Amino acid sequence: MQRERTRSEGSPPLSSSPSSPPPAPGSPARPLPVVRLRVPTDEDAHAWHSVFADPDVMEFLGGPAELSVYEEFTARQRMHDAQLGYCLWTLLDEDGQVIGFTGAQPWPRADWGPVGEIEIGWRLGRGHWGRGYAYAAALATVERVREAGVPHVVAMIHAHNTRSAAVAERLGMHLDEEFTTPGGNPGRRYRLDLAADLAAPVGAAVVEV
Repeated sequence: MQRERTRSEGSPPLSSSPSSPPPAPGSPARPLPVVRLRVPTDEDAHAWHSVFADPDVMEFLGGPAELSVYEEFTARQRMHDAQLGYCLWTLLDEDGQVIGFTGAQPWPRADWGPVGEIEIGWRLGRGHWGRGYAYAAALATVERVREAGVPHVVAMIHAHNTRSAAVAERLGMHLDEEFTTPGGNPGRRYRLDLAADLAAPVGAAVVEV
């Protein structure tokens, strides 16, 4: 398995400058935005808490969470980065503003769901929806985990979350299962087989700057 060196909390961010894949026939070309990824810092817990305080953002995730949730969450992502070489990274826009997160992590539950699988995910602040950030960052995530030797990834998405499902489908993920969570919510599991589905370049690269 290819492994990148561990980046410390104060290391410079990772930068992704993806180019758009070819547009569908008859559709206008729209270049993807530049996104920057970094391993979450202690301060990012506060930024995530602020960005995700909007009820619209958390509509399918149980509502806004307390700061302590993000403090534990960012600490866990630093551990994943140190051990695996990838995590849920803090997502920044062209101006260096924290706008959410994207990345990959081992599925965190042991009692249900795709236990033992690597999950990819994305979450953006409301003001950055519909501008290509989620897709651009997800492309960068897929490329990084593929380079790390991960054979496939899954995405667990609420069945009514059409925006998130659209990102998964644009990545080339296919619907693998429909399920109901322990809390009674309908969900869909998407899967992407990296060796087969990403044999050609995906139009995104992440380089350290």
